[in-house]
Parts: sequence; C-alpha cells; structure tokens
Amino acid sequence: MNDVFHHALKFREDLCIGCSHCMNICPTEAIRVRHGKAHLQANRCVDCGECYRICPVGAIIVEQDDFENIYKYQTRIALLPSVFTGQFPNSISHTAIRSALHELGFTHVYEVEEGVEFLSDQFHQYIREKKTPRPLISPFCPAIVRLIQVKFPTLVNHIILLKAPLDITALNARQNLTEQGINPEEIGIFYITPCAAKIVAVKSPVGEQESVIDGVINMNYLYNKVRKIISHHRGADPLPEIPALNAKSVCWSLTHGESDHHEKGRSLAIDEINNVTEFLEKVENDEIKGIDFLELRACDESCAGGVLCPGNRFLTVNKMRERTSINPILSGIDNKGTLSYSSDRQKFLTDNMRIDPILPRSILKLDDDVAEAMVKMKRIYELNRILPQVDCGICGSPTCKSLSEDVVQDQADIKQCIFIQKILEQNEKLDIWESIKIMREIWSDNKLDKNSLKDEINIIN
Repeated sequence: MNDVFHHALKFREDLCIGCSHCMNICPTEAIRVRHGKAHLQANRCVDCGECYRICPVGAIIVEQDDFENIYKYQTRIALLPSVFTGQFPNSISHTAIRSALHELGFTHVYEVEEGVEFLSDQFHQYIREKKTPRPLISPFCPAIVRLIQVKFPTLVNHIILLKAPLDITALNARQNLTEQGINPEEIGIFYITPCAAKIVAVKSPVGEQESVIDGVINMNYLYNKVRKIISHHRGADPLPEIPALNAKSVCWSLTHGESDHHEKGRSLAIDEINNVTEFLEKVENDEIKGIDFLELRACDESCAGGVLCPGNRFLTVNKMRERTSINPILSGIDNKGTLSYSSDRQKFLTDNMRIDPILPRSILKLDDDVAEAMVKMKRIYELNRILPQVDCGICGSPTCKSLSEDVVQDQADIKQCIFIQKILEQNEKLDIWESIKIMREIWSDNKLDKNSLKDEINIIN
C-alpha cells in the first residue's frame, strides 16, 4: 500500500486570486489561504474535484497523462465507460464513436462495463463468504474510499474488498490479448476518466501495489477530439460488433446502478459528497441501523456528474437510459450482456479480484508520541472554545476548529482570527498595524492596498 497520496488536482499560484471559494467548499477542509493563494493540505484531500468545479478563474487543474503516451505501445487499448457515450447526442452512434477512437490511434476498444456481470456474481459470493460488518460499502467510487479512510476511519472495514468493473475489464483485456500472442509489454491500457479521483485510483490505487492500467485520459479532452473527427465525417470504416451490454451494465455507474441490483437486504444509493458525508456521520455514530448495502458516489448523478464530463449530467443520464431501450448495441435486458468468459478466464479473474484490506489514513497526526498527541488534542479543544465559532474563513482556515488545529501544529497563529485581534486591540495588547500585517500575510498586499482602493474609500467616506 502506498504511504503517500497521489493527487491529480494541482493549484496554479500564478492564476489563483485567493477568493477562498475552494477553501469553503472542500468537504475535508483540505485547503488553506496563505499569502493570498490557496494551498492544499495533501493528507486531507480526497480528489473529489469540488474545488476544481467551483474555481472562478481556472486556477485548479487536473494533472493528466499526455495523450501522446498511447503511441509508446504497439497495442493501444481504450477503456470506454458508458458515461462517455452518454456525452454525445443520440444521432451519433456507438459505432461512430468507436470508429473515431480507432482513427485517433487506439487499436482496441473495450467497454468498462463489460466487467459488471462478473463483478455482480463476485459480490454475491463475497457477501456469502465474508463476515464484513453491515452496512457493506461499495468500493466503486475512489473519492468515497479515500473519504472514509481520512474522515471515517472506523468504517474502513465495511468497504467491500473487490476490484471495480474498470479493473476487471482491464485485466480481461490484457489477458485476452496476451493469449493471442501479443507481448504484454507492448500492450498499453488507457482509461477515459470522468473525474480526478479515478486518475488517482490508477496512479495510487488503494488496496493494491499498482494498477493494471497504464494511463488515464481526460474525458473532456478526448470528447472534443472525437467530436471533431465525427463532424468531418471521418472514422466511418465498418467495425466488428462488440458484445452487447444489458441495461444493468450500462447504468452501473449512475446513481442506483449498484443498489438496485443488490439481491438481499436493504440498500441505499447516495450521491454528492456532502450528502455522503452527512449520512456516514450518522452511520458512524450508530444513528442508522438496518442498512445492508450502501452505494456511495462523490458526484451528483454519480459518474455522469464527474468534473471532467463535458455534458450536462441530467441529459447524460437521460440519454444513457434511453440507449438501453432503443439502441440494439446497448439493449438486451434478458441476456447477460457481457463477454462470455471461459472457465479458465473466470478462474484467472476470480484469482485477481480481491484487494488488500483498506487501512485508515491520518487526516490529523498530532505527534508520534501518544501522550504528547493527547496534550495537543486538549490544546485544540481549549483554543476552539475561545474562538467565536462563526467559521468566517478570514483567518485563512475554513473553520474555527481547523484554525485551532493549525495553531497547535505550528501552521498558524491564533491572532489570525479577526475577533481575537479586535479583543487584543481593545485591551491594548495589539496595535492596528500589527493586525494589518497579520492580514497581509494571509490575504496578500493586494487585498489590503489602500492606494488601489483610494477612490472607493473616498466614496465610502
């Protein structure tokens, strides 16, 4: 298991204006403002992408693999999620999309959801074999897995220790081509991702040493390239049909995609990371009972709402559900709808389905010495008590509690609190110029430059 989180989200200081939108929306309080710029606390971030979504100036980017990397391999596989085809209007056929991908340089296209039926069978066997505490939690969304690790560590043993359909299909694709005589070192597998968290799941997988996938491609980037090819009426060469996916497989990545097919007990589907956080708090506090299975997704409308999806999430969901009923390539509710695996292939996949136990990750490690850590925890409690509890963010930390933690960890000063400053000023223990200096260190000179606001100040006066 990796000791350090890889993060796909990167902050560009040259573009950041220190607006604090990202700090205020982060569900794990992973962002601070210092010197007028947003800074990431890496041990807290789960790569949910909420900061990327809200940044008004594009100062947060998603670090991705260079598309040219695919040409390092003789055999180039595109792992195509159903949500990618859902970005296109119904007038663009599934075959046209695949054809455009071939024209871009991919030699093979596998649909990610080919692994759903196999995974579904493994789920049922896992539930019968394991004595995992209820509720069982789906491992499908990597942002949620990380959220549980850092914010709800007591629930990590509820996560089902099975690979996602993405990994199953990648394993099958590599094994299939290897058995055809292709050198495994010449096979490159690239996933078209709708979100930052799945980039991280490939670069730094949880429960595995390394991923079977070689690279990740931004869905928005690839969508534009495919649309351009299709608009020029290219990529029209006939392609062999691929195994039809049934409705269950196509909609697996959408909200209720898993929970609707959980055979036994009571199951719930919850999307959007703040909704998930609120619910898990109740589960952790033992306020909710009688739930057997939880499908938890970080994005609203699940993968259709991923930050790298170019289309509207509600239209995407509608189009995907329509395609399960009107498109013959994606219909077939009564059939299995996936590749027919040989017994040897089933054994190979079964042998490689499990992941290692998922461990908690420290979101706030105060000290290696337990006694010292307890002293610091008490200090945090004491500092938090004297703070105003308005969570205004003017101190450069998202909440009063997070400022208390930052102070104890020597990452901030209690005098950064504007209310503490005013109390000290009233008691003549802090002068106004020192207060201004503190604010400048948080928000930069620009925001406190009286000369740049001279005319506005005169108007106010």
